[in-house]
Amino acid sequence: MTPQRLHAEPLEPMSAANVMAYLQGALKDATPSALHRTHRYGQSDRAWLERIADLLGALGHRSWIYREGRDRNYRIVETSAKFLSISFDPSSLIGTPAGLFYVRGYFDADGGMPASSEARLYVQFCQKDRVSLERVHEILHEQGIESGRIHNPSARVDPDYWRFFVRAKSHQDFLERVSSWHPRKQAQISARVKI
Repeated sequence: MTPQRLHAEPLEPMSAANVMAYLQGALKDATPSALHRTHRYGQSDRAWLERIADLLGALGHRSWIYREGRDRNYRIVETSAKFLSISFDPSSLIGTPAGLFYVRGYFDADGGMPASSEARLYVQFCQKDRVSLERVHEILHEQGIESGRIHNPSARVDPDYWRFFVRAKSHQDFLERVSSWHPRKQAQISARVKI
């Protein structure tokens, strides 16, 4: 399976299981609707939402994109894909190729790096769900990508906010092997990858 709008793919092989793992990882920044039995990925970046819709379509699932609110630059891609679950436990992905796809989705939803290629590089993951963050940490560790400890940067401001950084010596490995399907992050990574 190769969704048409996905370009160079550093993780092989591309399979339904890997795409499902990616979408499950990206779900960390989505919200479920119990009333409609759907999941909603939201962002101001429509291009990433279109990419999610393409991935869902490649798996045979319907999705639809719409603007949320008349005066907001915020869009939603909503899907009723039954395999998605906010209680998904990625433990079974540790040590598998699908694990890196899960991390890629998680990074696209809740990861960060500097926007400017001139800034000192860092790769971070932030999340209120510490358990899922620990699983991402474990997946990276099993793949030989080293990370710092999970910590709360400011317990006084938000005691339930957790973060970790990929270690500098693993940056290139992360950028090449995990990479991104988020158009903005993909461009930032392309500017950083050493040839």
